[in-house]
Amino acid sequence: MSGDYTDFGFERVSPGDKTRRVARVFGSVAARYDLMNDLMSFGLHRLWKRYFLARMGLRRGEHVLDIAAGTGDISILAVAAVEPTGQVVLCEPSAAMLSRGRDRLLDAGHCTAVACVQAPGEALPFADASFDAVTIAFGLRNLTDKARGLAEMFRVLRPGGRLGVLEFSRLVVPRLERLYERYSFEVIPWVGERVTGDRAAYEYLVESIRMHPDQRALGAMMGTAGFERVRWHNLSAGVVAVHLGHRL
Repeated sequence: MSGDYTDFGFERVSPGDKTRRVARVFGSVAARYDLMNDLMSFGLHRLWKRYFLARMGLRRGEHVLDIAAGTGDISILAVAAVEPTGQVVLCEPSAAMLSRGRDRLLDAGHCTAVACVQAPGEALPFADASFDAVTIAFGLRNLTDKARGLAEMFRVLRPGGRLGVLEFSRLVVPRLERLYERYSFEVIPWVGERVTGDRAAYEYLVESIRMHPDQRALGAMMGTAGFERVRWHNLSAGVVAVHLGHRL
């Protein structure tokens, strides 16, 4: 974010306007969000998330904060790793998404090891050094102020804790770029319109991927926020990347 403007897809808007518009996007698509994830990624998002959690190395008894938790995919995987003495906190700004995530966790039988909090990633309502690990999957690009969000993630981590970011990134196989562009800008909005009735929401989501920092730039942002030993791993030729950083 620079000055009084930030990106909403390819548009430049005020920070308040982006926050409101992102909230409308996820309120609109919440009911079909999980189905669209399966359709858009051909189910690969499930493998990406499992790899991401494996790289996090969560252990029994740890306290984990899942930011932009959405409908709870990461939280469901995380709580299985930290139960019975640990806890996972779902933190999500969209009431509609948080409600679906809470219901999924309850349906899966996770009642005592989880908590749900509605809050933005840039203003986390938690004390300093509260968590052993922080995760954010496919949510960083939707934050109004990414730098502030990363600083908040650093603040709430305990010394020795780690941050994991799973996010769309940049292809590392140039010959696939044209096909990927056509799929992103033509197929995904078309499918989004038919499945959710909201083509504009998926046009924004595709544009937000292109506006998100690439692997190296995001790694540098994490370093600026205070994280050390930052590294990343490309998945599916760089369609997505896992970034890991530590608070030492």
